[in-house]
Amino acid sequence: MNVAYTDHADTGYRRAEEKAAQYFASLYVQVKEKSYIPILTEDILLWRRKHIRRFAWRSFFSLEKRKPDTRDYHKYIGWLHHTGELDQYLDRSISYIYMRDLGMALDSPDTKRRILQVVEDTKKLLLHSVSKDGGNKAPDFISLAGLYRWAQKEGIETAVIWVINKLKHVADHIPEEMDAEQAQRKLIKIIVGVVMHVIEDLGAEASPAERSARLEDAIRLGYSYGLTYPFIDDLLDSGVLNVQEKEQYSQMIRHALLTGTVPEVGQWNGKNMELVHYVHQELTDAFEYIKGRQRPETQQTFFEQSNVFFHSQHVDRTKDLANPHYTNEELYMPIILKSASSRLIVRSVISASADEDFEERIFAYGIYNQLADDFADMFQDMGDGAVTPYTYYLKYRDQRTDLINPYELYWAVISHLIHNVYDSDAKTRELLLDRAINGLKRCKQRVGAENYNEIMRIFASGNPEFNELIQQMVRKADQVDFLDKLLRDQMVAMLRNERKEKDYFIDTFKSVREEINHNLQIDKAHDIPPMKATLIDAANYTLEGDGKRLRPILTWVMAVKEYGLQASAVIPLLRSLEYMHTASLIFDDLPTQDNASVRRGRPTLHRVHDSATAEITGLYLIQKAIEEQSSLKGFDPETVLKLIQYSSSRAGDMCAGQAMDLNSKGKLLSLEELNTVCYYKTGIAFEASLVMPAILAQVNETEIAILKKFAYHAGIAFQIQDDLLDVQGDMEQLGKPGGQDAENNTSTFVTILGQEGASREMWEHYCLAMEALRELPRHTAFLEHLLNYMVNRDR
Repeated sequence: MNVAYTDHADTGYRRAEEKAAQYFASLYVQVKEKSYIPILTEDILLWRRKHIRRFAWRSFFSLEKRKPDTRDYHKYIGWLHHTGELDQYLDRSISYIYMRDLGMALDSPDTKRRILQVVEDTKKLLLHSVSKDGGNKAPDFISLAGLYRWAQKEGIETAVIWVINKLKHVADHIPEEMDAEQAQRKLIKIIVGVVMHVIEDLGAEASPAERSARLEDAIRLGYSYGLTYPFIDDLLDSGVLNVQEKEQYSQMIRHALLTGTVPEVGQWNGKNMELVHYVHQELTDAFEYIKGRQRPETQQTFFEQSNVFFHSQHVDRTKDLANPHYTNEELYMPIILKSASSRLIVRSVISASADEDFEERIFAYGIYNQLADDFADMFQDMGDGAVTPYTYYLKYRDQRTDLINPYELYWAVISHLIHNVYDSDAKTRELLLDRAINGLKRCKQRVGAENYNEIMRIFASGNPEFNELIQQMVRKADQVDFLDKLLRDQMVAMLRNERKEKDYFIDTFKSVREEINHNLQIDKAHDIPPMKATLIDAANYTLEGDGKRLRPILTWVMAVKEYGLQASAVIPLLRSLEYMHTASLIFDDLPTQDNASVRRGRPTLHRVHDSATAEITGLYLIQKAIEEQSSLKGFDPETVLKLIQYSSSRAGDMCAGQAMDLNSKGKLLSLEELNTVCYYKTGIAFEASLVMPAILAQVNETEIAILKKFAYHAGIAFQIQDDLLDVQGDMEQLGKPGGQDAENNTSTFVTILGQEGASREMWEHYCLAMEALRELPRHTAFLEHLLNYMVNRDR
């Protein structure tokens, strides 16, 4: 190992331990002497004047009974605005973030001005989201479309596209044994935290170019640092790896932090081999990126703090709840170190200049946050057999009279922060008590009053008068909730709901695809002429290819799930769409057009037979499509006629699109011309998949117009991804050779805009498509997932 790195790391850890020991000793004295109680009691009595309202009965019933559940984001923000409480709610929320995450003292005039500005900006964002959205949809600013719109405003589209792709791959690789939503939330939280630090570090005088460059770097640094939470902390806490694998994995991480060099994976067998290799590569890239961005004067600090963070986590993680002999120091020292160092690392990650006051505040603050989190997770930790101050005290309190009560220590920390760290600042006292009471309220709501009261009988029995005051606040105090908690709940709910909807999307996709495949084959009567039999065989050969069936699947979902039409009644429409689409592919593949040799993983029809057979087969499938549409039963005849007229018109437009495409070969098209060709060739087919079932359901023209708008942008996004895959993909991945566009001298989004520009254009159309969906008066989860599939697919 590199001796210099090792010496620095060991020295840094010993120095941090000494500091933590001094801090813990001072807290220990306060708990033992209960000196924090009279001071904090006075604080709470001052605090409650603002939080215990003396409503008239009419006022109580008119306001409180209408207060919506915080899980309904839109109604809750609207209610806060309506009652005039939104400004105060945002002030305490933003102020708390500045204190906890950014390590700032709230009595600074500059900090006060900055908080005021952020509150105003956040208020506009929230009210815009509430007025724009409705129902149970997530706020648009925490959606991918909202993220990309922010990226455009800041000029950092490339970095945001990069991190969106990275987050998708992380989500795909989180094992089932882990809490995928919480892992993703932590990673996103760290990215946001690093970005916030950089924004504050920049100040208002930074030029747009400098701001964009720093924000782009912050996103990559945030991802690189945040990756340690799902793939080090959560992975080692879970049961995914066995004991031997955890030890091997931990040794690799320690080696990297002590030497500055990531070791090779080495021999790793079993079911986790693929996961470990993926994680190793991602963490290696992340480690090298952070290390490469360090200034010489900050690199040592980064390695020291990272070592403190990882080693203290490791010490804490390897405790055994069955061991009754841990000292108070052994229980609390690691959590002081890991909770403080996790936030201190952020400053070194972004190579921020040293700030002694910041470091002192963050070091003292960390244990408060950790004790609050451990209290919230207490029941789960007990079930998992994890050692935290709370679980250990619950198990051994009757055997070990020397054990510190962590609940009492929690309040001692709060008193220490208010008076010794933040110099009795009134705003700080307000926020810390707001947060503490809010945490107890949330716990009581989550576990139920009976479990909560039982826990309080255990932890608060030594200070009955003080506890009664606290519980009075828990029962009666209001205006103690926070925006970050609201958004945290929203994000976790959104991620979990997305996973459920994604599973439904995949299951629906598979089952409907199977049903469509089962109904696609064209039957042959016994007495048909041989040449027609050959024609049907040729058509069936093409239909048997491994097609995605996107268009008929989309039609089925819209018809059956959205509009309530009978599944059996729309089968002819599904067949007609796939017949029409397959016919267009046959023509597209001909030597006179794109001259493709492979389609859907098989030789194209003109290669199996000849061009004449392929042309006739294409015409035959078009006629079959019209025949299927005319056989729709159980619908108003005028409606069916309207559908056939629409279908015929759109088919003609698709032919025009192919003619435009052929005419453009060898020419450099403008973006506007390419969009037109793309819409006629691809977008119209998506439009038809949406509009045709809407026609059958006799949907109003306003909704049909929105569907057309969505289809226009979704179709172009789909085509851009096709163009990107043609450059990036291969035969095995795509089911057809890559590089065909270049071979055919075809203008594509990539040839016009380059890969980076094409990706930006795709995400622009993605946003426009998503924004169109928000105008629909119905739930659109399937369409959202379809759009996500379109831009994230690999074939």
